[in-house]
Amino acid sequence: KEEEAVAHWVFQNKKAAGNGTDTLVGAKGFYMPVVSQGRVLGVIGVSCVEEMLPPKRRAFLKMIVSQVAMALERQRLSDEQGKARLETEKEKMRSNFLRAISHDLRTPLTSISGNSGMLMQQGDNLSADQKQKLYEDIYDDSVWLYNLVENLLSVTKIENGSMELKQQPELLEDVISEALSHIRRRLRGHKIQVHLEDEFLMAWMDAKLIMQVIMNIVDNAIKYTPEDSHIDISAKKLGDRIYINIADDGQGIPDDRKEKVFDLFY
Repeated sequence: KEEEAVAHWVFQNKKAAGNGTDTLVGAKGFYMPVVSQGRVLGVIGVSCVEEMLPPKRRAFLKMIVSQVAMALERQRLSDEQGKARLETEKEKMRSNFLRAISHDLRTPLTSISGNSGMLMQQGDNLSADQKQKLYEDIYDDSVWLYNLVENLLSVTKIENGSMELKQQPELLEDVISEALSHIRRRLRGHKIQVHLEDEFLMAWMDAKLIMQVIMNIVDNAIKYTPEDSHIDISAKKLGDRIYINIADDGQGIPDDRKEKVFDLFY
């Protein structure tokens, strides 16, 4: 405890102390501060129980301490530069992400606004079929917006650790059918096929979240593959798990980018 107090004094006062100095001479060690840019980064202590540290060795230690201080300062500056670069990259990716989200929000909102405006202004002149088509378009865009907001909320919940799973046994065929029912009208000639090895496959799951995952992946397949592409959804039981596979015949993701797929804002 006494030696610790000496080291603490050196840290606070930026001066050497202990055995062989004029300060706290009763200490059993010689203590020297590691100083860089006016800041004490640490304290180096050498035991002097067997013999006092001679002036020549003390000077040599001082030279070593100055080298240690320079190395630590370089490392600190390097770390700060790395953090600054990382923050800049994150901010850039965050801005790109927000621009993409704004674009994704604008498209369905424009459609909802236009279709509802047409119903209000020309409703009396439209046939029942025309009205039904506008209602369906408004509904589809509303569902798509709802799913987008749910995705954003899910990302936030996963990030702060507040995501709660509400699991119960579910029939897989029903979950897939429900997910696709919200997407089918967005198809641009894409052909979706579902292959289940057993129509009574059941799994313990949070149906709402699994539907969200299926909708996201299928929506991506629709968005990033040409018209008339095929999207295949299959599921099979292996051991005590059920594996769902979603595949399309688009170009896919380049191998060098696959490891970045789950990086936020990439």
